[in-house]
Amino acid sequence: MSRMVSLLALLGALYLALCVAAWGLQRSLIYFPQPRAIASPATLLRLPVADAEVLVSVRPHDGPNALLYFGGNAEDVSLNLPEFARAFPEHALYLLHYRGYGGSSGSPSEAAIAGDAMALFDKVQAAHPRIVVVGRSLGAAVAVRLASQRPASRLVLITPFHSLQEFAASQFPFLPVRWLLRDKFESWKYAPRIAVPTLLIAAEHDEVIPRSSTETLYAHFAPGVARLEVVPDAGHNSIDASPRFLELLRSGL
Repeated sequence: MSRMVSLLALLGALYLALCVAAWGLQRSLIYFPQPRAIASPATLLRLPVADAEVLVSVRPHDGPNALLYFGGNAEDVSLNLPEFARAFPEHALYLLHYRGYGGSSGSPSEAAIAGDAMALFDKVQAAHPRIVVVGRSLGAAVAVRLASQRPASRLVLITPFHSLQEFAASQFPFLPVRWLLRDKFESWKYAPRIAVPTLLIAAEHDEVIPRSSTETLYAHFAPGVARLEVVPDAGHNSIDASPRFLELLRSGL
């Protein structure tokens, strides 16, 4: 009996150590900061926030229209600048580098990214009253939260999920994810508050985000607000290589 108790105590201690490690390392499993490939000073905006220097890749353009873009968890958003400039000539472009990404200082977290996104929207709105908010993968969660708190004109969500917490729980069923996870990115909570036209774009062969997660998010929008389109023969990281992707993106603007 004493051996059994000792074994159970050892297993309990090991499980507790695993939970502590997961708590401490979780953000390194969510965020994968990338350097900025396009680094010309002419394409950079420094966002005035109190506790960090947050950089934004930009393509200035006069007029009422602007596009705000929030990328995936391992994306250098500056790489989109040339293609977006060609595809959306009537929009000023603002692509946020999360903290720790692309030369921005600090460390990424859900709260910090959400605050920076709102600061960017408020700054851009002063010059451009019609703002389209676009987010991809993790950035889709940033975008839907922002559009629930600021008057976006349209919302486009690329390969979105309904909840990082639920996704992580399915990947790590042996861990108490709901108690450990700090950055939950629960997009489904914000979707019912959205009143502007919204487009969700899924990849037919998405190997990262299950289609069921995108469809669950879609179901949380009010009737008539959102539409869901699927890019055929596309994967999570290759969706932007499809001509259909840009067609849909333009239609969402």
